[in-house]
Amino acid sequence: MMSNEDYQDRILTCRDCGNEFTFTAGEQAFFASKGLTNAPSRCPSCRSARRNSQSGYSSRPRTERYEAICAECGQPTSVPFMPREDRPVYCDDCFQAHRPAPRTPRSGSYSGGRGNRGDYRERRERW
Repeated sequence: MMSNEDYQDRILTCRDCGNEFTFTAGEQAFFASKGLTNAPSRCPSCRSARRNSQSGYSSRPRTERYEAICAECGQPTSVPFMPREDRPVYCDDCFQAHRPAPRTPRSGSYSGGRGNRGDYRERRERW
């Protein structure tokens, strides 16, 4: 492994703001210790601004929420879909109580078949 003396400060240009910044010997040693091979392309302030803008998934559009009344307990709730009159809407707690148990994989069955079709038809007829 190389020591700090094996590196020299380098002047780089930020790809976002165009300002020059120093990639110090200490930073280069740190990058190398983490296995990073590319030099930073953004200055520290632009890196920080980019990191802050990405936290919380702010670049992702917010899903519209719709107000509804839980069909089980009667409490107000919000859901990410437009409720319909012919389908019940549940709050988070009631939804978890109504949710079927997670499926467990069948041992030795890798044929890609659909399993018991009667279960599928029965579930489809309930809705």
